[in-house]
Amino acid sequence: MRVKAVLFDLFDTLLLLEKHEAYYAPSLKKLHEFLSNNGIDVSFENFKQVYFEVRDKFYSESRESLEEPHFNLRISQTLQRLGYNFDASDPLVVGSTEAFSDEFMRYVSLDEDALDVLQKLYGKYKLGMISNFAIPECCWKLLEKFDLNKFFDVVLISGEINRRKPSAEVFEKALKTLGVKASNAVFVGDMLDLDVAGPKSVEMKTIFIKRRPMEENADVIPDKVISRLSELLVVLEDC
Repeated sequence: MRVKAVLFDLFDTLLLLEKHEAYYAPSLKKLHEFLSNNGIDVSFENFKQVYFEVRDKFYSESRESLEEPHFNLRISQTLQRLGYNFDASDPLVVGSTEAFSDEFMRYVSLDEDALDVLQKLYGKYKLGMISNFAIPECCWKLLEKFDLNKFFDVVLISGEINRRKPSAEVFEKALKTLGVKASNAVFVGDMLDLDVAGPKSVEMKTIFIKRRPMEENADVIPDKVISRLSELLVVLEDC
């Protein structure tokens, strides 16, 4: 059946992150610096240890529930373990999350083919974006920074809707918003477990962008594989 909608993952698909999570240490230091400047008297090493304990607990729970609590909750619980009583909506927590995301954004770049590909697809297909990210405000800032907002008919960010890929609900919500059947939609992403298994669970077609070596004997097989976004324009004709 003819493709009517193309949906994209965000990070390492349209936007590229510096390798090996290069952003994490400096972003966390900026967050700690903000807290220190606002009365939180905890060493960086102590803060970092407790933060990663809390983060890993969230990650473990999210893998099971496919829920995505906002990053603010992660910071709130870290501070509570350190003896400070701030809830997730407190300006101190919100400000520290902003400090983290502002630094994180410095490690994000636009894929060299992204704008050209989106411009050529725009108007021909309905376009959507689905991202797993606990700081939705940061995603919106990045979409604005790189002038990508204008292309998308639907944008779903896990930290905003408390559901994350590969949950079928996320893809169903996007398709419903677009008014397109799964059989007429394609998802493009760089992770087999999230961006191929997820959309396949609702019977969408999938195009895997190979940013790193593919797992051998992977259980999840994409419909098409590309090495760069520019190849998408040709591959879509065969979907």
